Amino acid sequence: MSQADVTMHGNAAVMAEPAFSVPAKKMAMWLFIIADSATFAGCLVAYGFDRNATPNWPRPFESITNVAIMTAILLTSSLTMLFAVRWADKGDKGKAFRWMMITALLGAVFAVLHIREWIELIDKGVTLFHNPWGTSLFGSFFFGVTGLHLLHVTGGVIALLAVGIRYRGGRYKADDLEVTGLYWHFVDMVWMFVVPLIYLLNLSH
Repeated sequence: MSQADVTMHGNAAVMAEPAFSVPAKKMAMWLFIIADSATFAGCLVAYGFDRNATPNWPRPFESITNVAIMTAILLTSSLTMLFAVRWADKGDKGKAFRWMMITALLGAVFAVLHIREWIELIDKGVTLFHNPWGTSLFGSFFFGVTGLHLLHVTGGVIALLAVGIRYRGGRYKADDLEVTGLYWHFVDMVWMFVVPLIYLLNLSH
């Protein structure tokens, strides 16, 4: 083998992408998800500790109908996000954009239902520092945890709209939809912890 061939193969080896490399955007999103998971975990652990230590913890929820509908909507939005990424990988921008907008719409519906639930509780006298049933910590944790999640949902809807529009315009690619999808699936996963701890454990008997 000539020196030129050795040099060429050497350069090719240097330029070859590592077998387990992760794109910078995806790595940044995974790091954000890990850090944000710690934030939610801290909030939920603190909630669980205080709830267990408080004998007069309120149980204001008489039905799971509303939270079941909200959960179904959010789980469906994860499925539609998967469809968006799938069609983007296949190069069909029209279908990918359509499924992404459906995902954003479902997220917006979830947010509206959540805000309506907040209004109903506020009408019953629940605030951050007071409620008519027991310890005032209930309002603090309920609005704090669900508010943090709602903030993530709202941010996710905005991101879905922005990324989807730019993707359709050719400024973003399929991997940008995938990274956005990672965030959206994370938001859905967090809700799966919020539901049993904040709602199911606080059903009235």
